[in-house]
Amino acid sequence: MSTQAARPAAAAASALHYQVFRWLWIATVVSNVGSWMYNAASGWLMTSLNPSPLVVSLVQVATSLPLFLFALPAGALADILDKRRLILALEILTSVFSAVFALLVTLHAATPALLLLFTFLVGILGALELPAWQAIVPLLVPQSALSSAVASNSVGVNISRVIGPALCGVVILSFGIAAPFWLDAVSNAGVIAVILWWRPPARPARALPPEHFRSAIRTGVRYARNSRPLRATLARAVGFFLFASAYWALLPVLARTQLHGGPTLYGVLLGAIGAGAVGGAFLLPRMRGRSGVDGVVMLGEAGTAAALLLFGLAHAAPIAILACLLAGVSWIIVLASLNVSAQVALPEWVRGRGLAAYVSVFFGTMSAGSVLWGWAADRTGLPAAHYLAGGGALLALLLTRHWKLHSGPAADLTPSMHWPEPVLAGEVEEDAGPVMVTVEYHVSAENRAALLEALGRVGRERRRDGAYAWDVFQDTAHPERLLETFLVDSWLEHLRQHRRVTHADRAQQDDLERLLREPPRVTHYVAARTAPPG
Repeated sequence: MSTQAARPAAAAASALHYQVFRWLWIATVVSNVGSWMYNAASGWLMTSLNPSPLVVSLVQVATSLPLFLFALPAGALADILDKRRLILALEILTSVFSAVFALLVTLHAATPALLLLFTFLVGILGALELPAWQAIVPLLVPQSALSSAVASNSVGVNISRVIGPALCGVVILSFGIAAPFWLDAVSNAGVIAVILWWRPPARPARALPPEHFRSAIRTGVRYARNSRPLRATLARAVGFFLFASAYWALLPVLARTQLHGGPTLYGVLLGAIGAGAVGGAFLLPRMRGRSGVDGVVMLGEAGTAAALLLFGLAHAAPIAILACLLAGVSWIIVLASLNVSAQVALPEWVRGRGLAAYVSVFFGTMSAGSVLWGWAADRTGLPAAHYLAGGGALLALLLTRHWKLHSGPAADLTPSMHWPEPVLAGEVEEDAGPVMVTVEYHVSAENRAALLEALGRVGRERRRDGAYAWDVFQDTAHPERLLETFLVDSWLEHLRQHRRVTHADRAQQDDLERLLREPPRVTHYVAARTAPPG
């Protein structure tokens, strides 16, 4: 291999130089092989229990719906609780649930309802774990290797996607349909061992009490709604996953009815998607260097539309395999780009909840798409459903391309701690509230328009970091005097807001203050129904 050709591979694998990440990556590949065997066996088992396209598509729904329903609560838990202990407990429970269902299959007691129920329960555990899992990645590698770590994880997922389904077909033919479920139940042992061995860096001592669960969820939703970089990632995710979900949901039916194949062919098709994704991960650094992250995502969206067209045309295995390879390449270059874009948009204090918002949109869209395309296939047939999904993918590409993604060097989202502590006449109870903060600005006439534009950006920052209401008012007697106001739930939440302001926000505020005649004046008010300070 030439030096130039080796660079993408080296870039994708550089995070593996870090010992803990490397061992956890290997253990995760083994665990994911078991998970993909479980998924493939579930889809194939359902085609035997009930071959309706809509019912078979519900297996994909049962897998993805929990991540939509529980991702935000899981993100709050990831930001509040010890991530290592949370992951460890959920991995053990996943093994237990998988073993119980394997026993039911062995006893020939599995029904469509039980299959969907256990898939849903295992999905809930995965949903509760995923934000914490994603949030520990920056603890395993330095910031400079974060993009590589995300790409390496994607490669690992897709290596397991190649091995798992193909192995599943062989195992089913050799040992019966229950065997893949038993293998999945024991595949988490390596992850459990590495998590037990790992000692994460010490967390800084909390200056404030931990957030309450409901408040943490509300704050996470508010952040996602007011962070434009994260909103761009979510918009692009909806446009992609709604239509890419079609081939995931319908592949078991396509293998059995359109191609008239068995479990081995189904495993080969899933493995081809994984093989395409592995190849795409190694091509991604070079593609991103040439086309930029937005260009890469558009290529992936167009490739997915072409793959869906091929799925509709596929009445022989070679065409279906070609479609799977193209789908896999397209899937990984979009998925990895969206994942990095979400990571770099988030500061540490809200990382779990922000990634949970991404996961929720990802799997919520996959669930809705799976039902939609299963229903379409029931009504119009498999080829027509794939053609409709391909046309929708092209339309979504055009409608979402103005949402620009972020990648590469991230903005400095570490806390700046530059807001001065509020002046108090006495003690204020932590739960006192709501709190109103006013900031008075004096600006010359020629700078007024620029200041209002800058304040619009500041307003998004205030809402993003905890304010539930924000506005700017003008003094009717003195037009050069403007008053910014924002409301926060409680005094404690406002103190947290002080610690959420980043160095990137400070640079923005410094630019704003250069437009003023004098430094702004900040005043704090607490709801009068609370006891007065002191």
